Amino acid sequence: MRNFLLILLVISLASCSKSNYVRFAPVYEKDGIGEIPDYSKLTYWAAHPDKRNPSDSVPRSLLNDYSPAKNVDVFFVYPTSYLDPEMPYGWSASLKDIKTNIYTDYSSILYQASVFNEVGKIYAPRYRQAHIKSYNPVGHEDTVKAIAAFELAYLDVKNAFEYYLEHYNNGRPIIIASHSQGSTHTIRLLKEYFDNKPLAKQLVAAYVVGMALDPATYTSLKACEQPNQTGCILAWRTFMEGYQEPFVYKEKFKSIVTNPITWSSQLTDVDRKANPGSILYNFNKVSPRVAGAINHEGVLWTPKPQFLGNFLLKTKNYHIADYNFYYVSIRQNAALRVSTFIDNQKNGASH
Repeated sequence: MRNFLLILLVISLASCSKSNYVRFAPVYEKDGIGEIPDYSKLTYWAAHPDKRNPSDSVPRSLLNDYSPAKNVDVFFVYPTSYLDPEMPYGWSASLKDIKTNIYTDYSSILYQASVFNEVGKIYAPRYRQAHIKSYNPVGHEDTVKAIAAFELAYLDVKNAFEYYLEHYNNGRPIIIASHSQGSTHTIRLLKEYFDNKPLAKQLVAAYVVGMALDPATYTSLKACEQPNQTGCILAWRTFMEGYQEPFVYKEKFKSIVTNPITWSSQLTDVDRKANPGSILYNFNKVSPRVAGAINHEGVLWTPKPQFLGNFLLKTKNYHIADYNFYYVSIRQNAALRVSTFIDNQKNGASH
């Protein structure tokens, strides 16, 4: 886990630097946030259509073509941002931790959730996330604590989703999107609320990125096979071409892997020249032709990404850039799926 975070040296994703803390902390300190999330209060949402937040941001170079329709809702579950090796709050993040909240908002909410802001109203709940160490506990005692931390985190996500359904959704189409730990929880959320459930009729698509996803998890939900298919699941984990993490070899299933450039199960090997744009360390700059996309045995490969300063990129696990490398392509694909979903609704067609 620690190794792939080294990519922050090159692709900072607006990380929670001291300058960000100095700039934003006074605002956060006024929130008066408590330990148990109350999703009736905007304080407990990292992104919400009724509050200005980083998910509203649009890269400057895309503004000329920005025409928000907001035809759907996007429920986004962010990745781990509780990374402090000292674990000051134990195995579960504190919602009062200003540094973690700022890191969340100016990394994943800005660089990931914003990809959907042209098509939907974005809801991203704050939750008592499990510490990054929870993915690699050592010994029985720590394992029990890690499991408990994941359970607490999922309980918050579940409660937030139920509050969203009851108070905000009003029957609107839904995109589910997530990354890393967010996907750990989203896999469960989809099983509990969408798989063989009436709510599946409202599902535009689920972008469940950064985690292995066993296709046998679900009975009715299937992997997307075409760019405009709806009611289905998209997932990928990005590595350098030719590299396979040891933990991948240990997986007892072949994960769903979607090609985030072609979005087709038939076109699974595409050069970086077909990539319409990545967002790297500068959110306002779209960099074309950075990364390719090759489906390989349950993971996504790309030749070493091409951008200024890529010689500093030593890691072969591009987990933290799963969204960033394919930012514009995801943005375009979400728009296509929403358009198809809306057209199908008008014509009375199903997924």
